[in-house]
Amino acid sequence: MKLKFTGFSDPGLIRSNNQDAFYIDPEGRFFIVADGMGGHAGGEEASRIASMRIKEHLLSNWESSKSSEELLQSALLEANDAILQDQQEHSERADMGTTVVAVVFRHNESPFNEPPYVAHIGDSRLYRFRSSLLELITEDHTWVARALKMGDITIEEARNHPFRHVLSRCLGRDDLYEVDVQPLDVKSGDRLLLCSDGLTEELADEKIRYYLEEKTALEKTALSLIEGAKDQGGHDNITVVIAELED
Repeated sequence: MKLKFTGFSDPGLIRSNNQDAFYIDPEGRFFIVADGMGGHAGGEEASRIASMRIKEHLLSNWESSKSSEELLQSALLEANDAILQDQQEHSERADMGTTVVAVVFRHNESPFNEPPYVAHIGDSRLYRFRSSLLELITEDHTWVARALKMGDITIEEARNHPFRHVLSRCLGRDDLYEVDVQPLDVKSGDRLLLCSDGLTEELADEKIRYYLEEKTALEKTALSLIEGAKDQGGHDNITVVIAELED
């Protein structure tokens, strides 16, 4: 199975800098989106460290005997350690952190024969679009997501809740010992969307589905999603990575 893919990042209309980062492996083997926080310099540095350390770890251990689940787990934990080290060395970035969503494809490579896997922490998301249906694969690590799951608030309340940006987990914390990793069910024709919350804060899932359903080139679809978020205010940085599976 082959992949087509693209990715773009935009500062949005309010922020003067871009604290998002993303990386796409040129061979389409893995994809990373990170959304930093912790001030002008801190957020940028946290997302940069995370995306680069995860990339380097995946490349260095790609042909190891580790499973994809183990590989992603160790990659994100190594990135967390790197951010903690930078916090200690630079007091002005002591409160920085970042969300991450990362997907790896090793299923075509012997001896692994595994499904794709996704790892995430925070509120950067992975969606799967299949046959006109959009499904959120990851679960946000936020106060609001937990309250929604418990039935304490409604979906409508969640969209505008004052605590919707409060993360329960992120990279850059010394109490992080594991991250959420899960296999992905994919088939030909699926589109996978990795994104920062700058997209999902502005566009409801139904609107995201509308853009992904358009039978246009991936680059145009990704840019249309970003422009759609900016049309709704563009209050945060917006990062979009799309991978499409084909026979």
